[in-house]
Amino acid sequence: MLKKINVQDAVGTQLAHDVTEIRPGEFKGAAFRKGHTVCNEDICHLQKLGKNHLYVIDLAEDEIHENEAAAILAGALAGAGVAWENNPKEGKIRMTAAVAGLLQVNTAALAAFNMVEEVMCATLHTHTLVAKGKLVGATRAIPLVMKRVPIERAAAIARQNGGVLSVRALRKAKAGIVVTGSEVFNGLIQDRFAPILTEKVTALGSEVAGVAFAPDDTDLIRQAIISHLENGCDLILLSGGMSVDPDDVTRLAIRQAGATEMHYGASALPGAMFLSARIGDVPLLGVPACGLYHRTTALDLVLPRILAGERIGKKELAFFGHGGLCQDCRECVFPNCAFGKGA
Repeated sequence: MLKKINVQDAVGTQLAHDVTEIRPGEFKGAAFRKGHTVCNEDICHLQKLGKNHLYVIDLAEDEIHENEAAAILAGALAGAGVAWENNPKEGKIRMTAAVAGLLQVNTAALAAFNMVEEVMCATLHTHTLVAKGKLVGATRAIPLVMKRVPIERAAAIARQNGGVLSVRALRKAKAGIVVTGSEVFNGLIQDRFAPILTEKVTALGSEVAGVAFAPDDTDLIRQAIISHLENGCDLILLSGGMSVDPDDVTRLAIRQAGATEMHYGASALPGAMFLSARIGDVPLLGVPACGLYHRTTALDLVLPRILAGERIGKKELAFFGHGGLCQDCRECVFPNCAFGKGA
């Protein structure tokens, strides 16, 4: 329950909430924090902030203050790899990455949470790479005082499946690269694929254990894959040979090497002819020729998720369609753009 009093009569009372001050282009934050005891010197400042009245709170048994509510919500929303402090500012609690890795947001649970009256949570896009300490989400109860029941209902929704937000550290993979194509194998053209793939792998903290070259020969490509597996590689990337030309036999070689869960085609451009497969627990990623000409392709959407422990199948490749159209900007700023953010 809220009781309104004139600001001139508020000396000696404690503020029931943070009082926000906004100076356009300069500052937005708490001029006074919840619990501050109002003194004579504060009256003029409060009036300049438009506060001619203040509120004294007398909570009923079934009511809750915004700060306590925010802490309950943050505790339910934050899953593994997400940190928060019970120090609300203006009723909000920020959630940050406790580790560097890949942010994962249960978007369906987030929407269900936000459908509850008088609560909210906003996050970064799911599958965003984040550094340790990066702000990944924030939550608050919208009114100053509200009933406990909606808070408890929203928290129950958020707790399902271990929270709405989590950050998974990327594993350090030992990658093997197979560059296919008779023209490269026979020295007719210089390979440019291996350096590109090596840069992408190492940028995510993994290592390239070996690079093999194979002509457009199913058995030789298969042997190159098996050789990498025998050398302990736990991630294999194959370049080229992913289109429909008769010489493009890479997909057949992957299958003959023992691949299962093989999915060809991603709803992303560039990278529509991307392939995802597995041999046992080892992921195999087939990168089409567009990877030579475009800085960012479907591979850049899949690789971090693979290193975070996801299994990329038909459903995941299909969901790239929303946001999976690269705008081919003159200056590529990925990942700070919309590409892949709808998945």
